[in-house]
Amino acid sequence: MFEALGNLVAYRWLGLASGNPLGDAVQFFVMDTTKIFTLLVAVIYGMGLLRALLSPERVREYVRGKPKWLARALAITLGAVTPFCSCSSVPLFIGFVEAGIPLGVTFSFLIASPMINEVAAVVLLGVLGWKLTLLYIASGLQVAWVGGTIMERFRPERWVEAYVWKIHMGETQMPELPKTFAERHHYALHEVREIVGRIWRWVLIGIAVGAGFHGFVPEAWVSSHLGGDAWYSVPLAVLLGIPLYSNATGVIPIAEAMLGKGVALGTVLALMMSIAALSLPEMLILRKVIRWPALALYAGVLAVAFTLVGWGFNFLS
Repeated sequence: MFEALGNLVAYRWLGLASGNPLGDAVQFFVMDTTKIFTLLVAVIYGMGLLRALLSPERVREYVRGKPKWLARALAITLGAVTPFCSCSSVPLFIGFVEAGIPLGVTFSFLIASPMINEVAAVVLLGVLGWKLTLLYIASGLQVAWVGGTIMERFRPERWVEAYVWKIHMGETQMPELPKTFAERHHYALHEVREIVGRIWRWVLIGIAVGAGFHGFVPEAWVSSHLGGDAWYSVPLAVLLGIPLYSNATGVIPIAEAMLGKGVALGTVLALMMSIAALSLPEMLILRKVIRWPALALYAGVLAVAFTLVGWGFNFLS
């Protein structure tokens, strides 16, 4: 349906030729815009209903007092399935610290939460298929476990801002959750308006970049510079993801276009992970609760992990 709409607009209404760079770029842009925004509205509404039932406080209580291995597994799982945006990470971080949850476990949650964004996962499934979605999720879970474990060995407690240890539990409480279905429905609609209103520009930019890549970048150039044999393509993709102001959803059309041109799978996965978990907005938010040494260690551990994941998938493929 979405591909047919793209063909209709680009090749019939606008009269562009199939195989022409501009025609193919316009077809890709129309197809992905309708597909991704349709999925976004549906998924954000569903996640809004879920968020109306599951507060950050409940997440904290699930993890409190568990053995460390179980706490880490719960934190990673909850980070992967709970619909918390990055603005919730600071009060949630404070709540985890006050609940006595080890910082290594908290860092595992903070790695998993933006990387395995539930909205992006469903959009990824709809755009790129279940195989790549499973590979991305499995890699993200592994990075969250290993990354949190490594962070814990450096005793990051010494780098947490002093106010985090002093703040009272009551100061981190979230507003009361809606109770009736009508209230949850209105809450979910509000989530759709707020989240789509916040990210639609970056999604469109991502689609435009993907469309340009799809239409105008020759496959021969891609195979030569970004193929599986180009070892430098993976660390380059990780570095490229750091300054990009986007989110996991916005990078999906870029990933789609890159894969369609023959960019190595590991390179694409490394770029997606870097944008989701290492982007500057995420780092600036974390800087509110941890000092520069912990932030540098956090970024370094993730950069190395993403590079190794990318190289591994490129080697296997």
